[in-house]
Amino acid sequence: MTNLRRTNLGFLLAKATQRWNDHLYSRFREAGFPEVRASYGAILVPLFEEDGLRLGELAKRAHLSKQAMTTMIRLLEKENLVVQKPDLEDARAKRIYLTKKSHKFRPVAEKALLELEEIAFAVSGEAPAESTRLWLRRFCDL
Repeated sequence: MTNLRRTNLGFLLAKATQRWNDHLYSRFREAGFPEVRASYGAILVPLFEEDGLRLGELAKRAHLSKQAMTTMIRLLEKENLVVQKPDLEDARAKRIYLTKKSHKFRPVAEKALLELEEIAFAVSGEAPAESTRLWLRRFCDL
């Protein structure tokens, strides 16, 4: 039996992620933030949790290499969503901060994510189990 089927877990996760991201982008665009991509969540979510993280710590929390993080930060800076500032404790380090625009965007993201959780609830007939969240977190931490 081959694993190359549409029932393969990896295929299903990829398609679910694609649908999730398409929904997010649609809601962002409708709310007047067409420049915000779902992939920006890797940076914005950790900063919404704790603003002013060092680049290295942000990369760790986002599960991205420092090189990929640098590229993403440039994209978010271009869209005026984050700003880099020198770290006052370490002159070699930079800290990443949310902008006013990011703070205006936050409720849009929260509403879109809540809507997606409601869709997941409707599809399954129950709230996503904590075991599913735990499995996904563990898988992401590999």
